[in-house]
Amino acid sequence: MKIICVASNYSEHAKELKSEIPAEPVFFMKPDSALLQGNKPFYLPEFSKDLQHEVELVYRINRLGKHIEEKFANRYYNDVALGIDFTARDLQKICKEKGRPWEICKAFDQSAPLSSFIKMEKLQNKDSIKFELYKNGTLVQQGSSADMIFHIDKIIEHVSKYLTLKIGDLIFTGTPPGVGQVAIGDRLTGKLEGETMFDFEVK
Repeated sequence: MKIICVASNYSEHAKELKSEIPAEPVFFMKPDSALLQGNKPFYLPEFSKDLQHEVELVYRINRLGKHIEEKFANRYYNDVALGIDFTARDLQKICKEKGRPWEICKAFDQSAPLSSFIKMEKLQNKDSIKFELYKNGTLVQQGSSADMIFHIDKIIEHVSKYLTLKIGDLIFTGTPPGVGQVAIGDRLTGKLEGETMFDFEVK
């Protein structure tokens, strides 16, 4: 199982981090040890002084595929969840400045909290899925799949040029603006179309 994460897929988020808006999907990977499920607490790592939340829609691949055309990509998923791409922003800054890979700031243990999945067929508008993140009861991030620079079908087409997609692979599709630092004692609650998907504590 692979965790594929798309960077800078919301223009307002790219602007808040002063990043270029990409001409094609940019992706990186996380190992399966990054997963955190079942509303288990997230333990703040000691190696970062600026650990930030990035809430994202997550799609699960349901069939084997390679070189998938965008027009056929919708056949390769039917479940969506909500997740967080935790980022050690201070380490990421160093990686960017020195041209280093991002694993230490993105792929560490428990850096990918994930909710349970819901069927796409249950959603009224599959092309405009709304989601929010609350920190200690206050809304900090909100987005819609309609605002993504690259729709999930385009992402699948692009990624499958380079990687064979397998059943169970996860695609984190990028975060809207409003990313921010978390601290011990914070509670993070994610909602998808008004339904609570995850609710866990930072320790």
